[in-house]
Amino acid sequence: MAEPGWFRYLSRMTTPRDPLYAGYRYPAEIISYAVWLYVRFPLSLRMVEEMLAARGLSVTYETIRQCGLKFGREFANRIRRRAPRRGDTWHLDEVVLTIAGKKHWLWRAVDQEGFVLDVLVQSRRDKKAARRLFRKLLKKQGRAPRVLITDKLRSYAAAKREIMPGVEHWQHKGLNNRAENSHQPTRRREWIMKRSKSPRQVQRFLSTHDQVANVFSRRPNQDTATKFRAARSQAFTTWGEVTGVAMDAQSRRSPAATKPIASSAIPSTTS
Repeated sequence: MAEPGWFRYLSRMTTPRDPLYAGYRYPAEIISYAVWLYVRFPLSLRMVEEMLAARGLSVTYETIRQCGLKFGREFANRIRRRAPRRGDTWHLDEVVLTIAGKKHWLWRAVDQEGFVLDVLVQSRRDKKAARRLFRKLLKKQGRAPRVLITDKLRSYAAAKREIMPGVEHWQHKGLNNRAENSHQPTRRREWIMKRSKSPRQVQRFLSTHDQVANVFSRRPNQDTATKFRAARSQAFTTWGEVTGVAMDAQSRRSPAATKPIASSAIPSTTS
């Protein structure tokens, strides 16, 4: 009897284990790949389970969920620690979320390049909520912005006068498209997940999701295919350094996969 596909797959894995993976029977390659699929793309847990099963890997959706909770948070923290200093122009916006039948607000801050600085789920949309967001941003970024761009919600101006009185503030809905567009992946994820259980669950997931998106999302300066491929390769390298598992498609190919196909093996389309 042929050995199961997942066993053959595991036997080829030689990546040294990061202490983070201690106590888990699955290799680091499977854990990091499952977390990457779930966090990077708008997929449900059962979709990720099926995608792994198609590759001969038997991993339950509950295991994927638990790995996402533990490893996703750690990966996001590592990405945040190694990230360069972000831009000095902050775009802030808030969008409504319905969680367990109640209205909440997702506050998000991005810089001029579209990198997500932070997110915060709150039940209010007032000065106190805006002030809490500002304090969190200042603590994480370690500096005040040069320019603050928001919509015309008065809570922003009231909180800014108290927390960052010397910062230039522009309030114009048309100038804040960068923050508004940053909500789109959240909306897609919200549709896939059907519902959110609690504000804490949303906060925890988006804090991980946005940091991974900062690594893999396409930027305005990637305006050619060459630049995009180079940036994507760098993103895979960064993810490998964060997870301790190399994500290099070329290194995973077998010699047979890289061998050129003989012209005689290609079927003729002529009669």
